[in-house]
Formats: sequence, C-alpha cells, structure tokens
Amino acid sequence: MSNAYLTLKTRQQEEFNAFPIEFAFNMKQFEEAMTALGLTPKDTDKVYKIPGGGLIRKTDSEALLTMSRKHADEHAAARAADTNGTGFIYDMFEYELANHEYSYTYDPEPALNTLGLTLEEVEADPIMADAFKRAKAAQFKTAK
Repeated sequence: MSNAYLTLKTRQQEEFNAFPIEFAFNMKQFEEAMTALGLTPKDTDKVYKIPGGGLIRKTDSEALLTMSRKHADEHAAARAADTNGTGFIYDMFEYELANHEYSYTYDPEPALNTLGLTLEEVEADPIMADAFKRAKAAQFKTAK
C-alpha cells in the first residue's frame, strides 16, 4: 500500500538534496563547503548561514525561498485534497507517529512538531482529529 505523505516527502527531500547547500560544523568543513559552493573561504560576504549549520550562496537565496514555499504549498494542497482524512492526512500522521516512536513514548508532540501542527489545531479540525485518532491506534497494532 502506497503512503501518499511519504511519496511527497521523499520527492521534496530529493529536491532539497539537489539544491546547492553545504553544511559545516568546523573550520575544515567550512573550507570544503565554500569550495563546493565555488567560493573561497574568504568569500564570507557571498554566503548566508542557515539553521543547522548550512551555507548557501546569497545568489541562491531566492531559489531556496521559492522551493520552500512550493514544498509548503504542495503539502497544504495534499492535505486539502484529502477531504475525508483517509489518504494523505492519515498517512502523514501514521508515518510521523511511527517515525517518532509514539507507540513507546505515548507523546505525539514530536510528530506534530515535525508537521508544524499543534494538538489544538488537530483537535479543532474534525477530519484531522479523526485521522489522528486512527493513526495513533494503528501504532499499537503494528507495535505488537
């Protein structure tokens, strides 16, 4: 059975991985990252630092914003298209709950944080609330 959420997440991750972004956590990695971006280590005025140790060329910043917006729009459209919560919405909850070991921790917050949702937002939407409830119950069926 195909997971619509995982399909979208995988494609978006592949697009992100293809983006010219480098990560550095020490000086040697910084020098290598700058070289990989076609710059010298002294070209610090030509890069932006992004969260998680990332570096991008300033000339690529608009493209990164465009890709990020596109990914957010695709996610929102997939959620909106799932009008009964049995497709994408269920898949996203089921995947992220499993990925964050809900069946062991009983804590849904890490999964919801990954999705950019709060428990209050989920509970306020009947479709999401029902899909979330079913996805939580499914965690214990697969944990056995």
